[in-house]
Amino acid sequence: MIYFESNFNTSGKKGSIEVICGSMFSGKTEELIRRLKRAKFAKQRVEIFKPAIDTRYSKVEVVSHDNNSIVSTPVDSSGNILLLTGDVDVVGIDEAQFFDEGIVEVCNQLANSGLRVIVAGLDMDFRGVPFGPMPALMAIADDVSKEHAVCVRCGNPGYVSHRLVSDAHQVLLGEKNEYEPICRHCFEAEKQKAATVSK
Repeated sequence: MIYFESNFNTSGKKGSIEVICGSMFSGKTEELIRRLKRAKFAKQRVEIFKPAIDTRYSKVEVVSHDNNSIVSTPVDSSGNILLLTGDVDVVGIDEAQFFDEGIVEVCNQLANSGLRVIVAGLDMDFRGVPFGPMPALMAIADDVSKEHAVCVRCGNPGYVSHRLVSDAHQVLLGEKNEYEPICRHCFEAEKQKAATVSK
């Protein structure tokens, strides 16, 4: 006798996970919004989620740095996403780095049940360290797109979100006053300069 898990895809739809990653100001949210709006245009049922802590531009919208927006549902934990994805075809998740590790299994369950899951988030924090559940999400994804900002120092492709204010916490919501995109070379130069100052 064969047993099926409750989240196994019996609908015939092909589920998938797409991850859009990169530094701040690289266009991740812009690309997420673009894909979701195309899905809506194709008359697919779309539901978008973001972490409740991200209220920089709006409490209930996903908003890009270029002020494009799409209505979303703020949630406190990844488990709430499963409770709120009823009759949909496509699930969008923004700022995935702020979610708990359970977001990985949530995305797997949604994709295994036949949904298209599109996730956007920072792949690294301000120290250049992989951020939260993003590495695991990239590992299970069917497709990964790495977006690049422009380094404000030299014009090369941006590598990391360099923090401009003194705060050691990993999570610090901010914009251009708090962060700047810089390339790998400029980031290493910043680290050497900071190490010299701290001696």
